[in-house]
Order: sequence, then C-alpha cells, then structure tokens
Amino acid sequence: MAAIGSFQSRVILDSRGKQTIEVDVHCDDGTMGRASVPSGASTGIHEAARVEDMDQALKNVAQLGEQLVGQDPTQQERIDLALLTADGSEDKSKLGGNVLLAISIAVCDAGAKAAKKPLYQHIHDVAGQKAAIGLPTPMFNIINGGKHSDNKLEVQEFMVVPARDQRPYREKLIIGRELYQQLKQILHDMGHSTAVGDEGGFAPRLNSNIEAVELLVRLIESSSYRPQTDVSIAMDVAASSIPDLAAVTYPLDPISFYEKLITDYPIMSIEDPLTEDDWQGWVELNSRIGSRVMVVGDDLYTTNPKRLKEGIEKRASNAILIKPDQIGTLTETFQTMRLAEEAGFARIVSHRSGETESSFIADLAVGTGAEFLKDGAPARGERVAKYNQLLRIAEVLERA
Repeated sequence: MAAIGSFQSRVILDSRGKQTIEVDVHCDDGTMGRASVPSGASTGIHEAARVEDMDQALKNVAQLGEQLVGQDPTQQERIDLALLTADGSEDKSKLGGNVLLAISIAVCDAGAKAAKKPLYQHIHDVAGQKAAIGLPTPMFNIINGGKHSDNKLEVQEFMVVPARDQRPYREKLIIGRELYQQLKQILHDMGHSTAVGDEGGFAPRLNSNIEAVELLVRLIESSSYRPQTDVSIAMDVAASSIPDLAAVTYPLDPISFYEKLITDYPIMSIEDPLTEDDWQGWVELNSRIGSRVMVVGDDLYTTNPKRLKEGIEKRASNAILIKPDQIGTLTETFQTMRLAEEAGFARIVSHRSGETESSFIADLAVGTGAEFLKDGAPARGERVAKYNQLLRIAEVLERA
C-alpha cells in the first residue's frame, strides 16, 4: 500500500492569465499526483468560496497536507472527508474550495498511479456510478458571448453538438473541428473579426442572439452534416449574468421565447435559461419544453447535492452541469453525479472559462460515464488538452 509522504504547491496561471494553485502529492512508492484548479468568469452565488490570496492558499495546502501524511491515496472518500472536517464550513470559506479541490484531485491522480490503473478507471472504481465507463459526446462552444467576450451578445455560449450516436469519438471531434474552421471562413467572408473569446470560440460583433443561432444553422446547412440529425445547437444563456432577461426575450416572456426558439431552430439543449433562484420559473419551463430538449442547470445547482435534490423533487430541469470547483471535493462531485444518474438527468462534465492545461475532466467524464463533455472550442491549448486526452482514452477502449 502506498502512503502519502508530502505535498508541494505553487502558483500558476490559468488561460486568462489569472493566478491559481497547482498541487503535487508525493507518495512513498515514488508516485506523484498533480492537480490545478480553474476559475469561472460567470459564477453562481451558491458556489464554494475560493481563497483568492494565493499566499494564503499555499499556506492552507501546507496545513491540510500535514494532516494527510501517511494516508492511502486510493481512499478518496476518507481523504475528502478529512478535508471537509478540517474546513468545517458549509461553503468552504475557512480554507477555500479551490484549496480543497486541488488536494482532492491531486490525491485522486496519485491514487490511480499507486493502483497502477488509468485515471478514468480509478475514478470509475471510487465514484460509485452505475453507468459504465464510456466516452462523452463533446459540446463545442464556437461562438462566445456574455462574460466570455467583449461583443454585445448577452447569451454566453452558442455550441454545436454532434448527435449522441454510435459514431466513434474521433469522428465527433472531426465534426467540431470542421465546423469551427468553416465558421472562421464564413465570418471572414462576412467581414467580421475572427478573434476568439475566453473559451476559444469566435466573438463576432453580431446584432442579436438570434443572428448567432441563425449563423450556426447556416454553418451546419453549408456543411456535409444535417441539422438535428447529425449536428444540433446548444446554448448557455447564463441568465443570472444578464441584468434584464426580459429585454433579451422581448416581446415574449422568457418561457414563451424559449418555446418558440426550440420550435424554430434545431436546438437540443438550453443551459441556465432562467436565474439561479427562480425555482418556479424553472419548474414551469421544464414542464413545457423538457420533453423536447435538455434543460440544464448550472448556476441553479452549482454541483451541490443539496440543491440538486431540491431540483429533482421539484422537477426543475432534466440535466445538470458538473464542475468540481463549484463544490470543492471529488467525493461531493461524485455524490451529485450519482443523484443525477438515479434521477435520469443527463450529466454534462464541464470546464471553466479560466482553464488550466490539466486534462482531468476528460478522465472524469469517461470514468463516470457522463453523457456529455463541455470544453469550449476545438482550439487553444487548455481546451484541446481535454479533447486530445479523450482521443487517447478512445484508442484504449476501442482495443479492449
């Protein structure tokens, strides 16, 4: 049995040039696990608290690390419970959710190496999901708006999503890559800038959110793929980040607007269509369109099992976004994913707008059998790192 020997932490930069922490855990068998923590520009008010003072964050890692020396890195739940006990607060405000998560993921990485298993296999073994190991369908954010860009689009993300069928993952990645490159040419021919936003998608100065959707329809129709059959559209409205949602959906009320939107366009998923505490609105929206599209809760749930349980009881949505840094430890993340799985919710493992080059979430999606992975555009190193890791995993699974 391997045992944790020491921790080492440092301050690194994420994809927006913001400081974040990276943690290494060294075990007595010579193995080493590593983790880094991303950050979001659009964050929910119910997310775990972060320690933004990096000097304090490093001190907190050292403090927690001393308590974990000698522990078996394969015992994920035991270690995470020790972290939660040491913090003791509901929102991780004492030691910081980012600090706890860096240690939690680093231990998971070390545990996989100590057990001599691929990371996704180790995650499957400790996560307790019923779903089998499997490759997620990628969701490509190819037009950035909202807080991810400096254009005037209120909606934060416009995505193209290959059909969730039996096509190999590499073919789905090719679909995203081809459409991304074709969109670049279309925007160039229209006289728009092809500069990109935080998540690698283009950030053209379009006149409206509807124009962005229609541009994606035009893109798919001009390709060799069929709208809705081969490729559909997904949106992240990030409603809590929009000062006046009614102005965006005028002259219709928001729920009627979304009903018309999915009728007029090949849309398969709408994330955060309403604000994070509008439970009544979510319930009504899900009852009206949930049989036709994924109604995805992100800020609504913040990967928190307590909030998800409420959403399941109220039938507020039919899908959930999974971001480990919203909750603080992998054990809590796994608990949320189990609840979602049992309720029949689609699970979308997601990056953040401020990412690192870590490919952990690719293994997380595979190991938990999540249906989708949301990782931005098929461009920029911090996004491509995850897509490329899925290619490597796919090779192994296809040989099995």
